[in-house]
Amino acid sequence: MDNIQFKISLYRHIIVLLLCTFCIIPSLAQKATFSADEYNEALQEAHEKLLQNKDGANADYIPVLAEVPSDLFGISICTVDGEIYDIGDSEHRFSIQSISKVFTLAMVMQRLGINAIPDTIGVNATGRPFNSIVAIETQPDRPSNSCVNAGAIATTSLVEGNTYDEKWNNIISTFSKFAGRDLDVDQEVYESEAATNNRNRAIAHLLEAYGRMYYDPVEATDIYTKQCAISVNSHDLAVMSATLANGGVNPQTNEKIIDEKYLPHIMAVMCTAGLYDDSGLWLYYVGLPGKSGVGGGVIAVAPGRFGIAAFSPRLDVAGNSVRGVRAIIEVSRKLGVNLFTVK
Repeated sequence: MDNIQFKISLYRHIIVLLLCTFCIIPSLAQKATFSADEYNEALQEAHEKLLQNKDGANADYIPVLAEVPSDLFGISICTVDGEIYDIGDSEHRFSIQSISKVFTLAMVMQRLGINAIPDTIGVNATGRPFNSIVAIETQPDRPSNSCVNAGAIATTSLVEGNTYDEKWNNIISTFSKFAGRDLDVDQEVYESEAATNNRNRAIAHLLEAYGRMYYDPVEATDIYTKQCAISVNSHDLAVMSATLANGGVNPQTNEKIIDEKYLPHIMAVMCTAGLYDDSGLWLYYVGLPGKSGVGGGVIAVAPGRFGIAAFSPRLDVAGNSVRGVRAIIEVSRKLGVNLFTVK
């Protein structure tokens, strides 16, 4: 990347970070909430509007995901007061996939601090697909982003622990704290992914060649694969998102999971690449930090208010749930929670 391109990329990140910081911190202070009727009405309208939408198709590069019933559709909201609102297939379990990247980043940022992430992982959008190898090769210092595969595998390699088991146990126990219940792995999904993740293994070895992996690349990739196969439902993801919205405190268990000072930075990374190539469109229409996964899940964080999660397996060409994204757009508009709205 030449000097001009680097400056443009740097300025773009600074602008996103400032927008997120100045919007998120006041929101955390306001703790604005809505009535139960308002939440239920927003969910019902979005669900009814999109229930017959058949656009998109299940992910098929992970064979077991192609077998998930395509008509499943659920939406959940968890408020910072711990109230839960669900509609549709909110209890159906599915694999968390790339949504896990947000919570692993939170773990690593809590461990290493704010300033370590740009140096060890990178925070800019790559401008390439989420599983790009070219993105690693074309930039001299090999920066990535924790919301795309290369950065996510490197992030997982930085999770506290000297062995595979120590790292994994830290991940599953912390994710469980975010969800407020004991989570486990969908073994079928894990085995299906582990048998077909040649590209991620190649990414990990390439990163190691450039000094951007911080643990054994084979084991780190396998831990990352298992992390993506953690079984959740939209109800769980709403609680996990609400923990971010609530200053790092799980609103149902009242356990503090992450220090509040890290949240603007985590959400800034979500803004840059949380919905892959459509992250700009997402911010344009939703105005909230978000993250998607090819399992069909999507989350968004309304700081100081609530976390929202939607699940629908059919994906668009960018790898985002068609109905999940549109459902959160509908709810955010109905409730007027776009962070960039001047009130």
